[in-house]
This record gives sequence, C-alpha cells and structure tokens, in this order.
Amino acid sequence: MTYPPDLLPRTKTVPFARALAAHGDRTALVTRDGETSYRELAARVAATAQRLGEERRLVLLAGANTTDALVVYLAALAAGHPVLLVPGDNDEAVRSLTAAYDPDVVVLPSGGEWEVRERRPVSAHDLHPDLALLLSTSGSTGSPKLVRLSHENLQANAESIAEYLGIRDGDRAATTLPMHYCYGLSVINSHLLRGAGLILTDLSVADGCFWELFRRARGSTFAGVPYTFDLLDRIGFAGMDLPHLRYVTQAGGRLAPERVAEYAATGRQGGWDLFVMYGQTEATARMAYLPPHLAESRPQAVGVPVPGGSFRLLPLPDRPGEDDTGELVYTGPNVMLGYAETPADLSLGRTVRELRTGDVARRAADGLYEIVGRRSRFAKILGLRVDPQQVEVLLERHGITSYCVGGDGELLVAVAGDADAQQVRRTVADACGLPRRAVRVHLLPELPRLPTGKPDYAAVRRLASADDGRPAPSGGARPPAPGPEPGTKPAPEPGQEPEPGERASADRAGLCRLYAEILDRTDVTEDSSFVGLGGDSLCYVEMSLRLEEALGHLPADWHTLPIRDLEPAPRPEPAGGRGAAGPPGAAGGPPAPARRPA
Repeated sequence: MTYPPDLLPRTKTVPFARALAAHGDRTALVTRDGETSYRELAARVAATAQRLGEERRLVLLAGANTTDALVVYLAALAAGHPVLLVPGDNDEAVRSLTAAYDPDVVVLPSGGEWEVRERRPVSAHDLHPDLALLLSTSGSTGSPKLVRLSHENLQANAESIAEYLGIRDGDRAATTLPMHYCYGLSVINSHLLRGAGLILTDLSVADGCFWELFRRARGSTFAGVPYTFDLLDRIGFAGMDLPHLRYVTQAGGRLAPERVAEYAATGRQGGWDLFVMYGQTEATARMAYLPPHLAESRPQAVGVPVPGGSFRLLPLPDRPGEDDTGELVYTGPNVMLGYAETPADLSLGRTVRELRTGDVARRAADGLYEIVGRRSRFAKILGLRVDPQQVEVLLERHGITSYCVGGDGELLVAVAGDADAQQVRRTVADACGLPRRAVRVHLLPELPRLPTGKPDYAAVRRLASADDGRPAPSGGARPPAPGPEPGTKPAPEPGQEPEPGERASADRAGLCRLYAEILDRTDVTEDSSFVGLGGDSLCYVEMSLRLEEALGHLPADWHTLPIRDLEPAPRPEPAGGRGAAGPPGAAGGPPAPARRPA
C-alpha cells in the first residue's frame, strides 16, 4: 500500500501527508529505538487511516513528539478528518477541550499505549470541507478559542518554509519544540514535504542525551525559542562539534538584537546559518524571515515576507504622517480560515481574508520590516501569548475586579480589595499555562483610573518598576534576601571561615529558599527535588541558571537529586593562604556564572 486509500471520496486532504510513500526507503524518522523509512511510515499511516473509518469525524489528538502521535496526525490529514491538536502533557487542556468541542474520536496515550477512543460512528458536527486542523492560539492552554486552518494553509506554509530554508531530502531536523505548538508543527510539516528526516524526541537541548542522538542521527537543524538560546549558552553550544549542522531557526518571541548578532556570528564561524523568523498561529506558522546574511548587520529586523505572502502597513490614528509605520497586515495562502469558539463554528468557511497582526511595524529604507510595538494588549510571556483582557474576564467570574498587563517576562495583575493574592496567582497561572512565579499580583485599595474613568494601565506597569526586580510570590511582598534561617548562627566575621558543617547547612537553607522562590512552593525541604516539587520546562531554565550560580557548577542530574545532595564546587586553597580568593573562573576556582536570561 503506497498511500492511504480513498476512504472518503471527494474529501479534501493535505497533499504532503498522502505523498509519504513517494520518498521510498529514505529515512523519515529517527528515534532512540531506531529508524523508520518513508515507506514504513506510509504503511502505518494508511493502516491508521483505515482505523479512523469511512465517515469524516472530528479527531482530538493529544500531541507528543512520538511516532504514534505523528502517525495519527498524518493519517487524519491524509484521509480528510479534521484534527483538534491539544498538548498531550496537559490533562486539563485535554479535558476542557473535549468538553468544549465534543470530538467524535479521542486519541491519547493510556497505560503506555496509544488508544483510539471512538465516541460515535458518525460526526455530531457539521464540519466544513476545508477544515483540516484546529490549534490553540497560545499553543499551550485549554482555551476554547481555536484557530481554524485549512488543507491549503498547511500545504502552502510547508512549501513556503521549505523554499526559504532550502530544505533538502538529506536534512535531519530535531523536534526541539512540542508538536501541538504551531512552530514545532511547522518543522514537522516542512521536512516531511521534502522527504527529509525527523529526529523525533522530547529531550531538552540541555540534556546530553539529546546531543548524542543529534550527532548519531547526523542532525542538520533544530528550532529554538528565546529561552532555548539561554540553555545553549549554559551547555557551551558554541564550542560543540556538530559536523552536519546547516542552520538553526529562531521564532516564538523576540530575541534581543545583540543575541541575534551574537549567534549569527557564532554560526558564521561554525559554518551554519541563523534564520530569525516571525509568525503567528493565525498564519499557520510563518509570515517573515530574516535572510541569514543580514542577521549580524540588521538583527533588530524580522525581515521580509515568506514566499507567497505580502505585508502592508495600516495607518495608525495616533501616528499621523508616519507613512513607514503602521499596524502590520499580512496576506497569503497560509492565513487561517478564521477562529472557532464553539462547535457551531466548525461549519464555517473562510471568514478572514487578511491577518491584522496587532503588531506595529516599520518598513525600513532597505525594505526590511521591524516590529516596534504592539497595538493590542496581547503579551508574550515566556514564549506564550496571553490576552490580559481574558485574564480580567476570568477573575471577574471569580468575583475579583482587576487590571492586567504584560510586563518584562511576567504578567502584572492589580487587584482591588482583600482578595487572596496567592489564590489569584494560582488561578491566573493555571489558566494561562504559566509558572506561578511569572504572575505578579498587587493588592490595592482601589484600581487606578484615568481622569476619563478608563483603566490606567500605565499606572499598573509602574507598580512593577517600583519594585527592585526580585519576584514577588504574594502581592507586593518579595522573598527575603538570601541569608541564614532564624535561629542559626550569625555570619562569621571577615577573615573567619565557618566550620564545614555550618557552611553546608547554610548552603542547603539558601537552596531551599531558591527552590521555594522559583517554584512558588512553601513545602520545600532538604529532601525535595526539582522533579518532586513539580518543576516544569518553563521553570527549568531559570532554575538551572540560578542553581549553577549558587553552586559554582551544575550536576548533570540535578533535577532529580534532593537538595541535600547538591554540593557546591570545592573552594580552592589559593597560593596566598587560607581566606584569599581569586576571581570567579580563575585557574583552580569555580567557573564564572552562566549567562542569565535576557
């Protein structure tokens, strides 16, 4: 069997999902368990298409970077079943979207196996013939507002990306991002289109096993969001021997221009290219890219439209006379059909012709576009897009009046009255898919308003600038500065070293406070570990960097070790005698602290 059978005659499908067998015995997937050829992948996809049946149905799939999940995704696209792709590691998102959209088929892991749960033999919904895929606008939460994408959207965007990246059938791309996230999914689609290989893994780039697999599989590319590059700094990526690496892509939020230039220079020296890209789920994935040869000289630009797309600038009333600046509007075959907020919307055809991005952009004299601001109140927090207005609506349902704005890497929530700040943080963080430490809550006697009576959001932002920058786990109160626990001995006088036992106890107490601060926990003990306390991937980056600063090194398995087993780097005995100290990173001394996230 070379392609999925026509189970649903005259049903639209996605061409690249039906053409897998055309790539023959070329390697399609590389995992820790071995390789799968395109011919073998096509056979599994065809068999799964048969399993999904001869009636077009809505399929909810718990996305994961596994062969089983990928096969179900491709089978649905190849046979014409619309896919509702949800984060497989978020049980609440699976539950809430199942309840909101009542899928006909649910596919998710169960007891180590992938289970196809058929809820009904025919669809309960009126499914528009163009509908192929439904994605969350944030890529992580269970919000009922979804992006409706067509078969043409998926095929066109995959072809566009493959063209400007110059993807070859010999390339091997590592899946460094989740499948349910439009950026991660675009890597899968564009490489399968060209018959290239996927290194299918959920390992972090901070894990040495990832790089072992990447080298063994002759990896040629991987994708990163801004915090990925902080991890790359820590593991010494610039000095790695990666002989097959051709290019690295970056999207999912703004990477500081100086970091773009730095990594572009690293790539030039190492023989690989850096592609900085710009996109939104509503454009299937990508709208613009910065040609690699301009990354060092024009790192502040998002670049030019992707092949097949175009931009125009919509004049802004508050910027009269600025012809080169306006709201960025994108047109192309990858623009979504529209949004869905209820199952009834699944019957809709195209309701959107062009995409108003909400970003304020400038077209420079050299033709490159630069993002200079945001027209709407959407905020990018740790790579996730959050709608502050929806947060206010959420809290209002809980009887809480609030103003919410995006800050520098955090969400700022001002609340009037005597609300429980900790409960507000938990509610907001869980709803937005953010770590709790990324939500700062300020309790105020009354919310600030402008003379017109409208909310004074600028005043809310000023609340954050009045702080000293350290995270506040409860209201405006910040955690205590590192120091000895109550009841412990005072710090020794200068020149007087503490006894080893006392120093170890103080070190562990400081680490407990660090874990409590970053993970927003009050139950941290010396027997706690990062994994045991529920640490997630968003907290992993900051925790690893802060821990390395505290210890002077970072144990390879730190995330599974109890705090009592995290030993600081040995304090060297300098030639000048006991008590003398050289600069961090000096010969024989502890390494210099890792770069903190921008």
